[in-house]
Amino acid sequence: MKRRLPWWLGGILMSLLLLFTFSVFGADRPIGASTYVPYYAGILFGMDPEQYTYLQEIEKPGAWEGVMLLGALVGGLFTSVFITKSFRISVMPSAWKRYKNNSVKSRLVWSFISGFFLIVGARLAGGCTSGHFLSGMSQTAFSSMIFGGVVLVTLLITGKFFYNKGASK
Repeated sequence: MKRRLPWWLGGILMSLLLLFTFSVFGADRPIGASTYVPYYAGILFGMDPEQYTYLQEIEKPGAWEGVMLLGALVGGLFTSVFITKSFRISVMPSAWKRYKNNSVKSRLVWSFISGFFLIVGARLAGGCTSGHFLSGMSQTAFSSMIFGGVVLVTLLITGKFFYNKGASK
């Protein structure tokens, strides 16, 4: 039987993580996830920070965000295997099979398209998806509130078209 953790415990733990991250004992900056990509790309491809000014801006945050994401992956894996005992590998969620189809190709194409629009929207709002939802919302940043509102409305519209009860098989 899967063991579920209470929803409020997640809220308390996320609040503590954000307080630590914003503090001088933590990263002393907002939490986010996408800065590590250009940071490590700069290292991997030997890009000169003097030539690429964006690499100068992200030198401090990019160094720790990759480690944070690795920790999130390991922590999530540990939790799903040992605590909730809910670990499974699946390309096709059961809801997709029930409401849409059994096509892995269809699932992957729609996942790519929706992910593409999500990250473009986040970058247009001046951040990344996790940065807007975690740090931006906790700081009541206007761009994060707009991003969150657009994501919520899009979620409701997508849910209506993709997972309506009439489409159930």
